[in-house]
Amino acid sequence: MPALTTYTPEIPSVDVAVIGAGINGLAVAREAAARGLSVAVFDQDDLAARTSAISTRLIHGGLKYLERFELNLVHESIRERNILLAKAPHLVHHYPMLIPFSKQQSRPGWLLACGLMLHDVLSLGKPLPFNRIVFRRRLEREWPALAAAGLRWGGLFHDANVPVTERLAVELAVDAQRSGAIVSTHAPVESLVRVGGRIAGLRYRDRETGETKTVPARLVVNAAGPWVDSVLDLAGAHDRRMGPTKGSHLVVAAFPGAPDTCIFFESPDDARPMFVLPWEGKYMIGTTDLPYDGSIDDVVIDDDETAYLLGAVNALIPEARLGADDVLWSYSGVRPLPYVGDVDDPSTVSRDHEIVVHSGADAGLVTIIGGKLTTHRALGELVARRLERELGRRPGPSPTRAARLPGAPEGDWPAYRSRFVAKSTLPPSTAARLVDTYGVVAERIERLVVDTPTLGEVVDPETGAIAAEAVHAVREEGALSLEDVVLRRMAVALNSDVGLAAAPAVAAVLVANRDWTAERAERELDRYRAAMRRFKPRALDAEREAGTMRGSTE
Repeated sequence: MPALTTYTPEIPSVDVAVIGAGINGLAVAREAAARGLSVAVFDQDDLAARTSAISTRLIHGGLKYLERFELNLVHESIRERNILLAKAPHLVHHYPMLIPFSKQQSRPGWLLACGLMLHDVLSLGKPLPFNRIVFRRRLEREWPALAAAGLRWGGLFHDANVPVTERLAVELAVDAQRSGAIVSTHAPVESLVRVGGRIAGLRYRDRETGETKTVPARLVVNAAGPWVDSVLDLAGAHDRRMGPTKGSHLVVAAFPGAPDTCIFFESPDDARPMFVLPWEGKYMIGTTDLPYDGSIDDVVIDDDETAYLLGAVNALIPEARLGADDVLWSYSGVRPLPYVGDVDDPSTVSRDHEIVVHSGADAGLVTIIGGKLTTHRALGELVARRLERELGRRPGPSPTRAARLPGAPEGDWPAYRSRFVAKSTLPPSTAARLVDTYGVVAERIERLVVDTPTLGEVVDPETGAIAAEAVHAVREEGALSLEDVVLRRMAVALNSDVGLAAAPAVAAVLVANRDWTAERAERELDRYRAAMRRFKPRALDAEREAGTMRGSTE
């Protein structure tokens, strides 16, 4: 049996139907299924294909919530960070970040230093080092570009990140299905079903037949993120629930003065918290936080955001001298924040979540507003407990608090990783890539190469990805489109050209191994290139310029 199937021809009646396979919807499905509820989750796209894929990829301990005295969020963030470090060590890693202390910032250094110490007190027993104050001598040694720019002291905050958020979403889906959940991707929900004066299911479009099919459900969970209001529209007139803000990131190659660790600093323009983040051999710069009333189906960065982000980094590290031509690609999306009317500063809107249990004519519907990558599991637990109460069951302890994700090994992660690389029949670099990307699932991909040696061929020299990964994505992890394969299963599209150069090789592998026809591969390549335009990759600009030059000489 495949680890994950994302298409089921006939879906039976379920206890819970979840709309949205982003990080929150998957967390709810995983928790509810582990508690013994029958669950089906639907998404108009792939797993975590939109909002969940445009985060800063931090598993954040909640330091920024201290100044607003949101101690509940701090406590929850610390707890969930510890759980992920323990139960998904192949995906979630220690990630130190330097916080510069300077007179130019809005918060005095002594206050930030106190915040770091208080966070340590609240985090007693954490698996990470204690936070530290960093003075000039160490700055000159470890962050010379910042010291040269005049920084005299700062704080080192020990946090965590998940470099490949896409793989986290896949593993949540796999774990949910192991507990009996049905996962349906590329299956848009078209209407809600009413029976006896309440919502009692949904209708979705079957991705294979194009037919509209009905799934009876005792409860429906609206976990559509920024599309929450669109789902509520299916139920009828309602008050606006979502007030999304736009967030954008830039991806650049290493630059003069680039730090070895994350830098968490303030924008010189508006004091907004910002990051320079080492990531997969490149750097992310982010993020913006702007009111947004445009289409949430097609969000791209604009020139003002690019200038804002680059200007902040150049002010922090003058020798960087980054310009728009240095941007490899970018990504933008909207945060699913609650609607609070007009606000001058979107960053003041709480990042806490809200669970709405509807009543009256909308009884049977539960809506999730907000939520964060770090605390997705906790949100899933809270929602599942509410669902159990609505279904007349007494909630028990959470089964996911102590559950390893499917790629996590039993025992020590570094020891497992070392053993796999040492014993693998694959080249060490290939073995290292597989285990770092897939955890113990790397063993299954290695067996594909043993059975069919040609699947050991590299399809993307930058990441070292091999052909077997593409076959595994389609046969074992429910990938439908080339974008599903290259971006959200293999994570090749996180390279310098968003996978544009590798995509033809990946498609050819799927044709050669009889997963796709040649005609389908051509269609998928066209769709992939169109889909990647939302990242505004420099590689596509270079191709267009080359085509224009060729046309002018012919």
